[in-house]
Amino acid sequence: MTSKRFDLRIFGGVGLGAAFLMANSSIGPGFLTQTSVFTQQLMTSFGFVILVSVLLDIGAQLNTWRILCVSEMRAQDLANTLLPGLGYLLSVFVVLGGFAFNIGNIAGCGLAVNVLTGLSFVNGAIISCVIALILFWAKEIGKMLDGFTKILGTIKILLTLFIAFKAHPPLLRAVQHTFLPEKISSMAIVTIVGGTVGGYLTFSGAHRLLDAGIKGKASIPQVNKSALTGIIISTIMRFVLFLAIVGVLSQGFSLDKDNPASTVFHVAAGEIGLRIFGVVLWSAAISSVVGASYTSVSFFKTFHPALAKHERLCISIFIILTTIIFAAIGKPKELLLFAGAINGLILPFALSVILFAATKSKIMNGYKHPLWMQLAGWIVVAAMGWMGIVTIQESFSKLF
Repeated sequence: MTSKRFDLRIFGGVGLGAAFLMANSSIGPGFLTQTSVFTQQLMTSFGFVILVSVLLDIGAQLNTWRILCVSEMRAQDLANTLLPGLGYLLSVFVVLGGFAFNIGNIAGCGLAVNVLTGLSFVNGAIISCVIALILFWAKEIGKMLDGFTKILGTIKILLTLFIAFKAHPPLLRAVQHTFLPEKISSMAIVTIVGGTVGGYLTFSGAHRLLDAGIKGKASIPQVNKSALTGIIISTIMRFVLFLAIVGVLSQGFSLDKDNPASTVFHVAAGEIGLRIFGVVLWSAAISSVVGASYTSVSFFKTFHPALAKHERLCISIFIILTTIIFAAIGKPKELLLFAGAINGLILPFALSVILFAATKSKIMNGYKHPLWMQLAGWIVVAAMGWMGIVTIQESFSKLF
């Protein structure tokens, strides 16, 4: 009985916190923009994109979280053990992807504050930057992450569910085309998967579990449950948002090209809906700022004791730099779509490194990774690698 109580306590605290950290990191302003843009293109067939992305997410997350936690090493340390220097290369890719996404996250914060208060985008971004810094400096990072992400994740889902109900979506057609689509877009699949588990997102929850001391073979049940819970949370939010968008588009409305998600909330519930959008967007953006910054820094803090010692300072610099770049560059919508595609391309490289490491008994402390999980992982690598190369070319041309 004691063991079961301990397991439940772990999952309800750190395990659930890791799940919400991964889900909230992926449910940022990029999530809102990507889902809005591709639903407008594919209508009810976007449900199929969600279905495929969930299957790819499961193959990526279950493999990554289990292998890292059993090996008791973060991704960069595992990669360096497999091949000296490989961890540094992986860290460069992941941190750059996280940096690109975080500029968009900060942009989302600025837009949300503008909707709620009328302040300029830049001022809203600066205010949100200060709030994120306070969160990291106010208390112990782990406890802040667990509590903060659970609260904001719940708020986002409930408010978006209300909007979906008000939008009156064509449920039967949406369900039918989720399994029998009229149109299929590889770019949509790569961007959505990249925005859900690509780049740093694949590792956010697993690194949080390792930081909390949840590792080794005995942790596998908690790791599996936490990874699947994170995927379920992000899938529920994406499907609810998809239904809300389809409901609005089915009524003959078109989405604003610069801020497509806001149109959905405004049409569905008027001025109240617009305010709800501001709350949902800010919650999504600030939680993604927290998740992206924490995970990106976790990729290089083990390279030198000074970096680990000054983790808060490194996170603060990361947030401040992304805020400065947003204020200087702008173009948030294009950047968010490009960042999703970039992170989708990082996924096959990062996952292949993890899967190769899983075959080394010495690295895995004698643990034998199930064959079906390895096969599922390699299918994700092949599918995302092939679609990612095509997609990144299209995204790059649109951004520049």
